[in-house]
Amino acid sequence: MTVEREEYGGPAGRTRSGNSDWLTGSRITAVHGVFYRPEGRAGEPEAVEFVIDGGQSVLLTCTSDWTLRITPGTWPLLPDWCVPANQWQHAPLSQLPPVPYEGAWTVVGTLERRDGNGEVHEAVIRCEEGDFVVAAGDTLAVRFHRH
Repeated sequence: MTVEREEYGGPAGRTRSGNSDWLTGSRITAVHGVFYRPEGRAGEPEAVEFVIDGGQSVLLTCTSDWTLRITPGTWPLLPDWCVPANQWQHAPLSQLPPVPYEGAWTVVGTLERRDGNGEVHEAVIRCEEGDFVVAAGDTLAVRFHRH
């Protein structure tokens, strides 16, 4: 996955190794949606944050052209673009399974699916237990496919 640096600050996160498998070997301890609270939690999240063992995180955000922006997260803080902050919240995603008994999902690889312009429109985070699939649209769609 391509991880960009946030333009307005925040932690830089893990250095990308130059290929899309930079997340390989990481352990995901939690997955949280970023929701705009006045709309309630009935809809899809505006972003999804994968919390990695050791306190870092990766944030996948849907852009206005229905592509994904993949950046270092700011867990446990909300992203800087959540303004006003009191109207936003992190929340678990009910459609995802609970964290495995071992306490984390172990990443074995990643895949970026691109559109005709070369922009990422879907990201797959492959874990030993199954695959997280994050697809861009009006909002994000997040699924988990067990192996």
